[in-house]
Amino acid sequence: MKILFRVLLALAVVSTAVSAAEKEKEKMEDRLQNSGSVMGEILNIPDNIPQDLLDKAKCVVVIPSVLKAAFIVGGTYGRGALVCRSGNAFSGSWGAPAMMVLEGGSVGFQIGGEATDFVLLIMNDHGANSLLHSKVKLGGDVSAAAGPVGRTAEANTDAYLRSEILTYSRARGLFAGVSLEGASLRPDEEGNDALYGRRISASEIVLGPSPATPAAGQQLDALLEKASPTSRAHN
Repeated sequence: MKILFRVLLALAVVSTAVSAAEKEKEKMEDRLQNSGSVMGEILNIPDNIPQDLLDKAKCVVVIPSVLKAAFIVGGTYGRGALVCRSGNAFSGSWGAPAMMVLEGGSVGFQIGGEATDFVLLIMNDHGANSLLHSKVKLGGDVSAAAGPVGRTAEANTDAYLRSEILTYSRARGLFAGVSLEGASLRPDEEGNDALYGRRISASEIVLGPSPATPAAGQQLDALLEKASPTSRAHN
């Protein structure tokens, strides 16, 4: 009886662990799908991200539906996805997504209790490589600025050319550049493991050997590929 009980207990533990892993994977897939939906909606706004900047971006980070309550409980902004262009120079087609966490910083830009979406453009190799390997502080470890809006907006000012990350937000239908100085970005290691079903780092996802893009991330990839299929990046 004792042996049978131990076997049943072990099976129950394994079943619980598998169930928890499946639920976490579903959460990551939902987050990835939401990231794609947010990016699609923003790309359809008449005055959205300047084409010139999107074409020069090495990577894009989308953090969907961040609620003000997240600032109060634990100080976390939210979780989302990063997609980079493939290749050593981040100049190829858009690749597999890595999950990211945005946390800390000021809450002044939040509008009431409204959910806010964030989009961040990573503009050079240093910014991309720093983000893939460690937690980075915006305005500290990497330079950051509120991004300009308008598809044909003039984006060649010194502030934009010097910035490694350009940041945007959308709340109550308003899309605008927003300062996230003081906030930090880091790879969501647990989220990546859950999404891909194995231990995998953000740098391995982006720099290779890259895994296949999950079905939940294909919308985000396709939108970016359509909006900016050719890189015009320079360092």
